[in-house]
Amino acid sequence: MNRKRSFAAWLAIACAVLAGGCQESGPYVNVDSGNFEEVVLNSDKPVMVDFWADWCGPCHAVAPAISQVAVEFEGRAVVAKLDTDQAQDIAQAYGINAIPTVIFFQNGEEVMRFHPQADRIDQMRNQLDKMIQ
Repeated sequence: MNRKRSFAAWLAIACAVLAGGCQESGPYVNVDSGNFEEVVLNSDKPVMVDFWADWCGPCHAVAPAISQVAVEFEGRAVVAKLDTDQAQDIAQAYGINAIPTVIFFQNGEEVMRFHPQADRIDQMRNQLDKMIQ
């Protein structure tokens, strides 16, 4: 897979760095209690959900990597962000006790979860690549 960054990827990274994370918009889908089932559980594509909160420094640090993955996998996978303060019911249902947490879903089922770090973007790419195969 070509790993050259497109203009959209650079824009997403710049947005995340300069605007404190750009958590309200980006190349990903914002999910909450009202659309989680439709966007995540009923998706016919692999889904990566970033569980985050606005007050979370590490969440802002990993935001550029999440945005970059969203751009790179557009059309092949869904990358979503869920604010755990706004959707506490979903966070509780999935046992989120530390953020950021990324959970990968396929066919409505959890496949894998981990606590992402900005310098481990390949872990996110590799998992999505594996799910798309």
